[in-house]
Amino acid sequence: MGRTSDARERIVRAAARLFLTRSYVSVGVGEVCAAADVRKGSFYHFFPAKADLAIAVIDLHAAGLHERLDRSAHADPAAALFAIPDAIGEIQLGFEGRFGQVVGCPFGNLGTELATCEDAVRAHLSALFTSWVGKLAATCRRAADAGLLRAGTDPDRLAHLLLACAQGTIMLAKVDRSPAAAIPEALRELINAHLAEEVAA
Repeated sequence: MGRTSDARERIVRAAARLFLTRSYVSVGVGEVCAAADVRKGSFYHFFPAKADLAIAVIDLHAAGLHERLDRSAHADPAAALFAIPDAIGEIQLGFEGRFGQVVGCPFGNLGTELATCEDAVRAHLSALFTSWVGKLAATCRRAADAGLLRAGTDPDRLAHLLLACAQGTIMLAKVDRSPAAAIPEALRELINAHLAEEVAA
């Protein structure tokens, strides 16, 4: 058996990989324990229920996403705006390189599976999406203040559209087995459609 000191992290990382390549429902606790090289007793010490593990997996992926979004926090407004598709594209291209295909958004995948049957997971994802939209909206407001966006563009609405576009494009790429490169391209197109004419020209 592996070291107990990092058992929780190994469980979460093993589950994150299995949930992405399979699904939450199809992966059992025993399979996660085997992949993480821990006993079931250790699993239940850290996670009284499987839904608790799903929340930990969400937090693992969220940390990676927020780290990427925060890289551009002090960039100029245009660079920060286009860093959004770059961050999402980096994650999706990384998954594609690791697993050989688009496997979906971890948040969207778990939300689709669990929002109607695990309310704690649904609420956690809802809070995550709210936080994500808040970060995107702050970036869009900076772009608007710098005169980068078309007159009448609502930065908060654009932030919601970027989230919806990301989720939808990732889901379609997963279903169609299309390249991950199409995901950031779609987000860049959405941003370009909201740029002021003198900026977009």
